[in-house]
Amino acid sequence: MPNVLVSGASVAGPALAYWLGRGGWDVTVVERFERLRDGGQNVDVRGAGREVVRRMGLEDAALAAGTGETGTEIVDDSGRSLAYAPQGGGDSDGWTADMEILRGELSRLLHDRSAEHARYVFGDEITALDDRDGGVDVTFRGGGQERFDVVVLAEGLSSRTRDLVFPGVRPRHLGLCMAYLTIPRTSADNDRWRWYQAGAGRTATLRPDNTGTIRATLSFLTDARGLEDLTPSDQAHVLRRTFHDAAWEVPRVLDALDTAPFYFESTGQVRLPAWSRGRIALLGDAAYCASPLSGMGTTLALTGAYVLAGQLTTNPHAAAFAHYERVMRPYVVKAQHLPPGTPRLAHPRTPLGVRSLRTAAKLATSPPARTLTRLTRRVPAPAEKFTLPDHPSPGR
Repeated sequence: MPNVLVSGASVAGPALAYWLGRGGWDVTVVERFERLRDGGQNVDVRGAGREVVRRMGLEDAALAAGTGETGTEIVDDSGRSLAYAPQGGGDSDGWTADMEILRGELSRLLHDRSAEHARYVFGDEITALDDRDGGVDVTFRGGGQERFDVVVLAEGLSSRTRDLVFPGVRPRHLGLCMAYLTIPRTSADNDRWRWYQAGAGRTATLRPDNTGTIRATLSFLTDARGLEDLTPSDQAHVLRRTFHDAAWEVPRVLDALDTAPFYFESTGQVRLPAWSRGRIALLGDAAYCASPLSGMGTTLALTGAYVLAGQLTTNPHAAAFAHYERVMRPYVVKAQHLPPGTPRLAHPRTPLGVRSLRTAAKLATSPPARTLTRLTRRVPAPAEKFTLPDHPSPGR
């Protein structure tokens, strides 16, 4: 029985573990955190990614674990609704999809579904990889060493382990920083994704979850590099200085920085000429992060895991890796192609820019415009521009 080490237990890693385990592989998943991370923001699962969830038998469970978000609205300084788009009616329609779920909830479902097919090791990570003599010798931070036929790095945008295989990879930064945190829900909140433009290249959003709290984001345009490497205290100082005069619920979010753990990132994309080297492959954000602005990260992770597993269960690793890339790369390229002006148009700097964006949103979400869009839609969304291959897929 061939064995594989998967590094990362968020979305792509557990999905790959499930399909490979069903396909007859001996699967080990290593995760550097001590346990599954139950935090995280809303993610949506669309198109091909939704079909992968369906084939895993998790569609009903994922819908039941949804955040309850009913739609998206643009609000002004006082919280008044300026434009509203209801939840989409299909796999890929609408700003709010019909499968909105916290990343931590989706990760838990994928872990539980794959646990009978894989061994999970938490609180450890890869520190060295030696690919030679028909296998990969792996050294772990905890001091252990094991040999695997194949290693797959299913990590994030800033993957540490990727540097062991592709040293010097630098994500393509998009000039936008984002902070994510969870704050208490109040009577002022509702079940919509509320989006506020504060001007000067700044936005804030509040979204519902299924745990009785609110998921908040603060985002701002910046040319500064390295902010993601600052200490949390220094990042909080940057956020307070940047948003000090913003209105709506922003002061409430800033106050929560004192008590709520938050995640701060510089948004970017990963664009590599190859996603494998020898017996080691990259999967998900580590290979082809499209950024949160694409709305495609989760779908790409699930789809890539399905395609890669299907290839590894039917081909030697070299052919499997090559075909995985041939199948996935056109899909990834489409997903990484962001609309012109992204992220600047969504983060207007001037009062005129704010008014223009709000006016455009109001027109786009009006009933006549939504009807016209449904009737004239010809070009499929990136999530729909992929058909899962018909190769003998594991577990089908």
